[in-house]
Amino acid sequence: MRHLAGVAVITAAAITLSACATSTPAASNVDASAATSADDFGGMDALVAAAQAEGQLNVIALPDNWANYGEIKALFEEKYGITVNSADPDISSAEEIAAADNLKGQDTAPDVFDLGTAVTLDSLDYFAPYKVANWDEIPGDNKEQTGLYVNDYTGSMSIGYDSNSVPKPTSLDDLLGSDFKGAVALNGDPTQAGAAFAALGLATVQEGGTLDDFTPGIEFFQKLNKAGNFLPVDATAATIASGETRVVFDWSYNNLAAAATVDGWEVTTLPGAVYTSFYNQAINKDAANPAAARLWQEFIYSAEAQNLFIVGGAYPVTIQSLQDSGTVDTAALKQLGELKGDLVTPTPKQAEANAAILAEKWAAAIS
Repeated sequence: MRHLAGVAVITAAAITLSACATSTPAASNVDASAATSADDFGGMDALVAAAQAEGQLNVIALPDNWANYGEIKALFEEKYGITVNSADPDISSAEEIAAADNLKGQDTAPDVFDLGTAVTLDSLDYFAPYKVANWDEIPGDNKEQTGLYVNDYTGSMSIGYDSNSVPKPTSLDDLLGSDFKGAVALNGDPTQAGAAFAALGLATVQEGGTLDDFTPGIEFFQKLNKAGNFLPVDATAATIASGETRVVFDWSYNNLAAAATVDGWEVTTLPGAVYTSFYNQAINKDAANPAAARLWQEFIYSAEAQNLFIVGGAYPVTIQSLQDSGTVDTAALKQLGELKGDLVTPTPKQAEANAAILAEKWAAAIS
């Protein structure tokens, strides 16, 4: 169960960070929690030193098999010698913010968030503005102008299915048939989790609606529920592996990760409109480790980490720049392929409006 999804334009540029810290010490009078760029520390080396002095980074809601975050976290630890404490990997965006409230002032408070649009836009007071070193190379459509949040990676909403027990779905209507009794699940609650929110968006456009109003998507899942085909279980890697959830609406990179480990798990994207959306990086203004939080942001937008998103089946925000500069992982990109189709993505305004619609209508539709 993870995240509400973000706005999208796949353009920007990436940088490569220093491989390690130098002997440059962090300035003793720097308030890391107020720093809005590496310059406030005296440069990247001083930021690294300040983060290493803290010694740890608290992340939340970052499953190892989600867009390759396991490898990304491991590389950050190896590169900087900073321990990454990864808490509650399968919680939703809304629960990330709740954790920030509950742990405020404690050394276990989350340092950074990876959130989707609706929760992001409703949580701006939780964020600290910060501009990474390649800020000017990130297009305006992919960032909040003061640095409160920045898009990081995207995928397409797909359907994963157990080909050993159900046929390949080629349309939403297929899922209403008897072959899919008690089989179709979402990755979370669409009022809290972005993968599920996006599934409702995909159903909406597949049903002929627009991203202004997810009601057609809600009505489809209402029909699915009445047919006895909707399974009210939050899909995870474990439920897929056990066969409990045999058909799952989820991001392409999550279903591809399952396909790599679960026998018979296949992934399909329905013909027609393809729903995509970026997620958003943000720093907790009450971060327990504010320097490490800022170094994490610098790292996430480096070529190293952005390429690891590609390895994990996601499309990083800097993909065009990586290609233009010749720093893209060509083998990984070739395996992933291009993001094709009639791509649709909700604007922040549409995401906010649909969050309200779901809050009003979702529970009754599946009761």
